[in-house]
Amino acid sequence: MEDFPLVSKQTDALEATRLLVDRGLPGLVVLDSAGLPLVLPGSQVLRFALPEYVEDDPMLAGVFPEEEADRLCESLSGRTVAQLMPGPAYLPHHDRDRPIVGPDATAMQVASVMSRQHSPIVAVVQDHSVLGVITVHRLLGALLPHR
Repeated sequence: MEDFPLVSKQTDALEATRLLVDRGLPGLVVLDSAGLPLVLPGSQVLRFALPEYVEDDPMLAGVFPEEEADRLCESLSGRTVAQLMPGPAYLPHHDRDRPIVGPDATAMQVASVMSRQHSPIVAVVQDHSVLGVITVHRLLGALLPHR
């Protein structure tokens, strides 16, 4: 488990994206209104920076001018993290639908949650408080056989 920055749904999207980039994070841990974590993978942040027409037709990415691509993240300006999150279907109905584990979780339990939730980050939660996170990078590093 490691310390990890937490953001809220009201955090400025550009600020949160800078945090993600500057710290080399695989995603963002976003606290909902109850203080429980949701994970927003970096790929989802990138997805919301893309123009909708490129998302709808990936062939258009090949003709998108590179000088405009350099300014993709400018579209995040003035938005909040909540606006980057997928629609209501993304919101979990139960804690089992969140990428969270308790402090006593085994490596296999963490791997199972990551795999099932398609999440590069699992939050370690006790008594509705985030103690830290486990990243896929750290988990795989711990599970690799010794050389």
